[in-house]
Amino acid sequence: MENEYKNVYIFAEQRGGVIQNVAYELLGKANDLAAVLGHKVVALLLGENIKDKAQDLVEMGADEVIVVDRPELKDYLTEQYTQAIYQIVQERHPQIILFGATTIGRDLAPRLACQLNSGLVADCTKLTIEPDKDGKLEFYSTRPAFGGNLMATIVCPTSRPQMSTVRPGVMQKRQREAGRKGIISSFEPKFDTSKFKVRILETKMNDKKVADISNAKILISGGRGVHDAEGFKKLQALADVMGGMVSSSRAMVDAGVMDHAYQVGQTGKTVRPNLYMACGISGAIQHLAGMEESDFIVAINKDKYAPIFSVADLGIVGDLHKIVPMLTERIKKELAQ
Repeated sequence: MENEYKNVYIFAEQRGGVIQNVAYELLGKANDLAAVLGHKVVALLLGENIKDKAQDLVEMGADEVIVVDRPELKDYLTEQYTQAIYQIVQERHPQIILFGATTIGRDLAPRLACQLNSGLVADCTKLTIEPDKDGKLEFYSTRPAFGGNLMATIVCPTSRPQMSTVRPGVMQKRQREAGRKGIISSFEPKFDTSKFKVRILETKMNDKKVADISNAKILISGGRGVHDAEGFKKLQALADVMGGMVSSSRAMVDAGVMDHAYQVGQTGKTVRPNLYMACGISGAIQHLAGMEESDFIVAINKDKYAPIFSVADLGIVGDLHKIVPMLTERIKKELAQ
């Protein structure tokens, strides 16, 4: 069975004709995995009038892009997308398929895994190819388990394809290679329309514009020690001076102080900024899972034994309500010179 399954596939999620960042992140990781296996990277691009987006995926690392361009796929619907990808898998036999752990990926991947009678590891934060005890290369997926209190490494040795969903922001994108050559092929699925039970009657977009913290280069993040909205104003002042954004731990989201869109952690967003400043955050493993890959981490906390200091590059023991305003004023003076 092993020999007939090859190549690493990724589902290139698009919304409204715009390829989502998680697709580029998956291409980056797929290239790492494929290099070890000696396989190719294949992207699955589904939608309507999206053929012109295929070259973009090639330049970001896909060796081949399989385009399914049909009116039935204009908007995401579980049955239509599942049928199309199921038929591709049955014809092409990929060894590995990666999906983003987004609302779409978390809906599509388990439905597809069930139909393929294959295993699926959800919300992965690490993917590797390593030799097993017999020296055979095996695909390992790592994810938080038991409420984030430990990391579980999972393998599906007997089922193919091996499938995983990956949290956005965890993997790194490759640099775009303009003009990169790759295969762009089309696939025509044979839809069983009798199973199309759901229709989209109307789409309403949320007018609320929320900046995406996963794209920020500098994040000033607050936890329980910030106390309230007034405390977050101090963090915002620092973020404004540094050209960054404010984010939050789950504690302050649960308290109603911050919107969930700004939450970092296992049940929030995974971020990888150049600078992550953790203010009044104790550093529970659920939070660390969302920010520990940041390039440089600064922690400010009154408790010198706080777990956040174990991952910090620079730790400051003290009251953030005194330190943050002082730091803001000092940076203002430095920038004014």
